[in-house]
Amino acid sequence: MKILALRRATLPLLTLPVLFPLPLLAADNNNTLVVSAAPAENGLNELDTPAALSVVSGDEMRQAAARVNLSENLSSVPGLQIQNRQNYAQDLQLSMRGFGSRSTFGVRGLRIYVDGIPATMPDGQSQTSNIDIGSIDHVEVLRGPFSALYGNASGGVINVTTQQGQQPPTLEVSSWYGSYGSWRNSVKASGATGDGSHAGDVNYTVSASRFTTHGYRDHSAAQRNLGNARLGVRIDDLSTLTLLFNSVHIDAQDPGGLTPAQWRDNPRQVVSNVSLYNTRKTVDQTQGGLRYQRQMSENDDLSVMLYAGIRETTQFQSIPAAVQRPPSHPGGVIDLTRHYQGVDTRWTHRDTLLSIPVALTGGLDYETMTERRKGYENFTVSDGVTHLGDQGNLRRNERNLMWTLDPYLQTAWQLTDKLSLDAGVRFSTVNFDSNDFYVRPGNGDDSGEARYHKWLPAAALKYAFEPGWNGWISAGRGFETPTINELSYRADTTTGLNLGLRPATSDTLEIGSKKRIGNGLLSAALFQTDTQDEIVADASSGGRTTYKNAGETRRRGLELSLDQQFAWDWRLKMAYTLLDARYRSNACGSDSCDGKRIPGIARNMLYAGVGYLPEQGFYAGSEVRYLSQIAADDHNAVNTPSYTVAALNSGYKWRVDNWTLDLFGRVDNLFDRHYVGSVIVNESNGRYFESAPGRNYSLGVSLSYAFL
Repeated sequence: MKILALRRATLPLLTLPVLFPLPLLAADNNNTLVVSAAPAENGLNELDTPAALSVVSGDEMRQAAARVNLSENLSSVPGLQIQNRQNYAQDLQLSMRGFGSRSTFGVRGLRIYVDGIPATMPDGQSQTSNIDIGSIDHVEVLRGPFSALYGNASGGVINVTTQQGQQPPTLEVSSWYGSYGSWRNSVKASGATGDGSHAGDVNYTVSASRFTTHGYRDHSAAQRNLGNARLGVRIDDLSTLTLLFNSVHIDAQDPGGLTPAQWRDNPRQVVSNVSLYNTRKTVDQTQGGLRYQRQMSENDDLSVMLYAGIRETTQFQSIPAAVQRPPSHPGGVIDLTRHYQGVDTRWTHRDTLLSIPVALTGGLDYETMTERRKGYENFTVSDGVTHLGDQGNLRRNERNLMWTLDPYLQTAWQLTDKLSLDAGVRFSTVNFDSNDFYVRPGNGDDSGEARYHKWLPAAALKYAFEPGWNGWISAGRGFETPTINELSYRADTTTGLNLGLRPATSDTLEIGSKKRIGNGLLSAALFQTDTQDEIVADASSGGRTTYKNAGETRRRGLELSLDQQFAWDWRLKMAYTLLDARYRSNACGSDSCDGKRIPGIARNMLYAGVGYLPEQGFYAGSEVRYLSQIAADDHNAVNTPSYTVAALNSGYKWRVDNWTLDLFGRVDNLFDRHYVGSVIVNESNGRYFESAPGRNYSLGVSLSYAFL
């Protein structure tokens, strides 16, 4: 598609894009990126952003793809290691510049937003299961020092913005069918009354989808129902109101990991306990949000974001019944109910100071979550018969409260025609309060509270060598608190929260450059991040995992990317990441890990993709991904093999009157490589490996009608 091929090359201006708290970017009716707090004509484009920022359009995310996981089309972003575990009970495995690699489930170490609503809880845990790829307008991936200005994360920020409805009203249905009994059906309706500039104008986008798979591995079946809605109303000439709704339901089996020997013998197998205890997970999440924006004067804007949601999770683990006998054991079933809500209010003022154009934004971000956590035995006993995989006696009962309160201030100074300075600071407070209601002989009171404070400054100096070429240098500090799971237990088995666990603090220095080459963009970033008190797993015994601070770590890296349109309908995308991430002090108890690689992180990542993408008719594309070996444990004693995989896709798009039909097919892992898809870091039983599928096939079709 020509529009798809041209979008990166013709991105209009972004005003201070990475300095303002999310939601900071919005899409206008021309699919351009603008800051909601300032007129688009006063901004800077992606080329001029003084940070490592990648923008992937929704059309790219959906191009000949299953539209199920973010991992399908984000591999072209340098610095982002995103892998499909083939396990929908544990979500994707994401790490950015090496942060988040320790996560055994969900996402940690980075912040994720969907239409301004955090998919990251106040303690730093994130999830991606509620993101509807069929409704995405664009995805922004921010790496580097300025990600510190978003609070409790070290690696970066992923901001997903869904489509704003526009004329003409359009109805689209789509289906996808793949190997291993996988299929997805979805429907989307979008439209608008008026052009959005008059009082009473309304825009809407509503979508629903269902995904089902038998799974590549044994005991890995899953199904997911997802709904998403966005309704925008122009109240008057100066203000708009946007209503947001999202709901997801997931039922997924959990195949767990394999030892290296098991993986080599049969990558599709599961260990016996997985089947015996029927390991599985159920998730129900519903959330809503309200965003109000008003232009208070020619130079002042107000934005208020309110949201609330509930997430209920039940997970059956494969912990043997014998292991659960000690009274201190929390059981093999986790039952969570989380209520979360928040508000982000900001004011933006634009003026001049000593003839220097200045933009100033101040705001306050408040987030809170109340969690009711229960644990049960994963077996029952009836008439002397033990039934495995059933919810049994209560073994854990606690109420956890987490909240954050973050005031922030950011400024942007256009010092000369070529030189600009962006700077900001955020004061982040994260509070944990746990009340243990399950106190028994042999199981003491684990109640406790902890509070963390940190100043998070960041600054960048950018110089424009010429209109299509600039360079920048930036520095910033970020921090990452322990999650409530990591605070729950002490290594010495005494009761109470692990209050000796400190937040990790990271200082990053980055230098980079971007240059426009014809209808493309070449970018490079060189960085170093030094972290104090890196949080790592300490020990795992009796179903309890404890954590500790590792002292010092260092991450040094190089990120290169090229997005180039040529010969009008052709597009080339390439990305390379070199990341050397190592411990600089002991993290392994009695055995020193000083100098060892941090597990879960690939040293080299390479992506190359080329596509022929006309507006209609035949299209085709291919891509190649390379990932070097990954250490699975702190000692670097177990490593995954490096691998290279390729994929091909082809399709045909018909446009007749008001109808558009898009039919495509694709082959992934074209050469049927045998490789590890993801790693469970420091898995206590040595089952580190999660298998990736062999050669697999899929077909997709979408049909849309525009009511002109």
